[in-house]
Amino acid sequence: MTLTAKDIVAMGYDHGAWIPQAVDYVNANDLSAKEVTSYLRQVAPKPKVPLHPEPMPFSMHLSAETAEEIANVEAVTATMSEVMRTPTVVSGAVMPDACPAGPMGTIPVGGVVVARNAIHPGMHSADICCSLMMTEFTDAKPADVLNAIHTVTHFGPGGRRNGERFTMSLNLLDAFRANKFLSDAKIMRAAQEHMGTQGDGNHFAFVGVSAQTGRTCLVTHHGSRGPGAGLYKLGMRLAEKTRRRLSPETAKVNAWLEADSPDGIAYWQALQLIRQWTKASHNGLHAAVAERFGKAIERRIWNVHNFVFRQDDLYFHAKGATPVAAGLMPDTADVQIVSLNMAEPVLLVRQCADGPEHGFAPHGAGRNRSRTAHKHGLVGRSDAEVFATETAGIDARFFCGRIDVSELPSAYKNAAQVRRQMESERLAEVVDQIMPYGAIMAGDWEYDAPWKVQARAKYAAENA
Repeated sequence: MTLTAKDIVAMGYDHGAWIPQAVDYVNANDLSAKEVTSYLRQVAPKPKVPLHPEPMPFSMHLSAETAEEIANVEAVTATMSEVMRTPTVVSGAVMPDACPAGPMGTIPVGGVVVARNAIHPGMHSADICCSLMMTEFTDAKPADVLNAIHTVTHFGPGGRRNGERFTMSLNLLDAFRANKFLSDAKIMRAAQEHMGTQGDGNHFAFVGVSAQTGRTCLVTHHGSRGPGAGLYKLGMRLAEKTRRRLSPETAKVNAWLEADSPDGIAYWQALQLIRQWTKASHNGLHAAVAERFGKAIERRIWNVHNFVFRQDDLYFHAKGATPVAAGLMPDTADVQIVSLNMAEPVLLVRQCADGPEHGFAPHGAGRNRSRTAHKHGLVGRSDAEVFATETAGIDARFFCGRIDVSELPSAYKNAAQVRRQMESERLAEVVDQIMPYGAIMAGDWEYDAPWKVQARAKYAAENA
């Protein structure tokens, strides 16, 4: 059978650079009509996938009372509705801690998006595997634990210096080397330097006392740091190629990897290794605290809230949402951790028996407005005044020594309201509370950063 480019287009295929090669192959091998049909199906680019004409259904577990909360709900609903038009998406949910997290169409904090046979790197964000670990000590004083974690932890940018680094498992290091994504030189270096570090932003070390047992508990909050950020960049780069090829209408932030493709399989494996790395990072800090004063550990809990979870060919993307359904937690107990703010109890929760089928709960309190907007609302009050008022009764510390008012309690949603919504929506039930003693956060480390110092000096010179 002799074939021309016009014949292929007439058969319903789009014009493209692949057609001349296909024509040459068919004519050189004298394929029959049946063989041509089979061959073209194999080599032709996949047809473009349109957006869903209407958003796929998603559950709203977020309500509002004040004007600020109403504006937040409207913004969350608008951006989630855009996300739910992504071709791969089949369902979703919004948690009580939800708030926008980027341009319109970006999955909000507190969002859960379920996609079929697709992994969306933008939906777990650059802070992959952001997670919480709790250790309950058999016999330890809160002050001793807080001082110990302050000594052994590391907040701020970058990693630990030589001689102060935590050891990364050789088996895990070898597994990184064997993965096409994690073998990247920058990721490998960061994996060793960032082990046992907590970064900045809303990450913390919290110490309190269990209301149920009376024992002292340490809770740490951080993600995968440099290794996770590096994986995210590589994943987004490849996902963008898929988006351009299959669905140019899809927003860049919602680009995806086909889960059953070689890249998708390797990326999924990389995510599991990043999960191991992050758990080891938390474990290292908790073990170092226990070793400092030789205290026994009663129990340890760990759960993730910026990740992708899998059930068959469905991929559950959680951005700031905590899985509570047993099928989504391969190596955690049935009790999960939900933090609110440094002055409120950390909640230990369990899935409600009659809860929604998506199987998620909020990861924390969330925000109704940005950090910058919150700071603007404090004009006329010094950072020290705000700090003294909002941390009264607890030992609150900033690792760099400078207060970050955007991480104080008033920067977050009302903790009691988030908890009420979580319980009234049957997302999770509280089984214990860790009553606050003290907390450590990074603080405003950028204030003394070289570029900030230079900017202030330039401003002073111009106004001298």
